[in-house]
Amino acid sequence: MFTTPVILEEEADYMKHDRLTKKLIQEFFEEFIEAFFPNLHPYIDFSKVTFLEQEVYLDYIKGRKKEIDVLAEVKLNHQDKILHIHTEAQSTHEADFPERMFLYFSYLYAKHRKPIQPIAVLSYNRKKDEPTQFKIDSPTQEVLQFNFLQLHLTKKNWREYIESDNPAAAALLSQMGYEEHERVQVKLEFLRMITRMKIDPAKMEFLYGFFETYLKLNKEEEAQMMEEIENLPKEEKEVVLQLPNSYFERGKEEGKQEGIKEGRKKERQQIVLKLIEKGMSISEIEDITEYSQEEIKKLAGE
Repeated sequence: MFTTPVILEEEADYMKHDRLTKKLIQEFFEEFIEAFFPNLHPYIDFSKVTFLEQEVYLDYIKGRKKEIDVLAEVKLNHQDKILHIHTEAQSTHEADFPERMFLYFSYLYAKHRKPIQPIAVLSYNRKKDEPTQFKIDSPTQEVLQFNFLQLHLTKKNWREYIESDNPAAAALLSQMGYEEHERVQVKLEFLRMITRMKIDPAKMEFLYGFFETYLKLNKEEEAQMMEEIENLPKEEKEVVLQLPNSYFERGKEEGKQEGIKEGRKKERQQIVLKLIEKGMSISEIEDITEYSQEEIKKLAGE
């Protein structure tokens, strides 16, 4: 079966998105629930959370397997009850997605016989509201109405989260509903948010990498953001500029590498000039160096 490069690229992007979102939710599960589902948060004992891996649903009709994104087993506060929270990340619109959520629910309930709270995290841009239920009717009655919680990121106002110290919200600013001209401000607020957080360097690095996957500034925007950073209060500016694994550090490293390259270039030029001084012909110098005759003549003239 022939698969076009475009399809392979789309599948790779989808898998990368799945892995990143899954890791973000698992690393910051309580913070994710607290930021986006505050009504659910008080009911959960977050000291007892277990992630159930390798939950696979077999699509018998289409003959393929699908892996559940995140399935967390939690204990309810003040109750001797277990709740499963199934979170599915969706980066593209699918008309039958509510049905798929129901099929996942049916499979998981049949396997574990535990109550389930399904959650859909949508990261694509679509003006129309997406359904949060799946229904089955017969001619005489409503047989089934299946509901799930939904977080449609592009419909969220990023400014509503910038005063929080929530790492999940900070990372997901990159997928919220900002305008093109707000990109620099969104990145700056993300940096300011993570400087206030008490998390280890590895998690800080992951947050930064997650954000940059979805919102990476170009050189002009980076220059604009540096101007914005210069206007921050002195203490805050110093903290922002000390962020680990940020483009500040990468910029220093890139500058260092450029300096090394420039130094090597000058060394090679000096070698060419010494060969000229020794009376070696231009064609001979061309044979033993990477310079063309035109470049050698130019160096000799200078």
